[in-house]
Amino acid sequence: MTLRNLACTFALLAASAASAALKAGDAAPAFIAPASLAGKPFTYSLQEGLAKGPVVVYFYPSAYTAGCNIQAHEFSTKADRFAAAGASVIGVSLDSIERLNAFSADPDYCAGKLAVASDGDGRIARAFGLRVSGPQAGAIDTRGKEIDHGFTERTTFVVKRDGTILAAVGGVSPEANVARALELVQKLAAAR
Repeated sequence: MTLRNLACTFALLAASAASAALKAGDAAPAFIAPASLAGKPFTYSLQEGLAKGPVVVYFYPSAYTAGCNIQAHEFSTKADRFAAAGASVIGVSLDSIERLNAFSADPDYCAGKLAVASDGDGRIARAFGLRVSGPQAGAIDTRGKEIDHGFTERTTFVVKRDGTILAAVGGVSPEANVARALELVQKLAAAR
């Protein structure tokens, strides 16, 4: 499968599942998942993240794919601005923790500033109302390596400290997705 075909698959996922995703006011499903930051694995807990402030939970199709590379880079370069608004960010995909260890440390993308979690069976994505597709035969990443896992669409949830969803952001470019998430957490901080 070419990168163009893979992009079309992601676009179809986004269009078909956007209406099913959890919405503002819904309770965000608590989850615990293996994660990586700067190439070091750890266990991520949404409840622990919310104890410190709002959490931006962003779902993305796969590490080392064009849009996901852009989105991770945007989140990492704006990490200080999210922190200044009192928010943390966790990326979630169906990638293995081994792929995420490399992605989280990659200076061009997560750059050691962005934690990413592995949702290998898609359980977390489904709990947020997102559609999950299976592996795509012949799919390769931007490094030329096979992608051997399923995908979910690019959707970002801003979760307030009380565990409810402030907003869901989907159906926009990776750059616009990050910009909108930042705008939402900054407004939330200003309202405190």
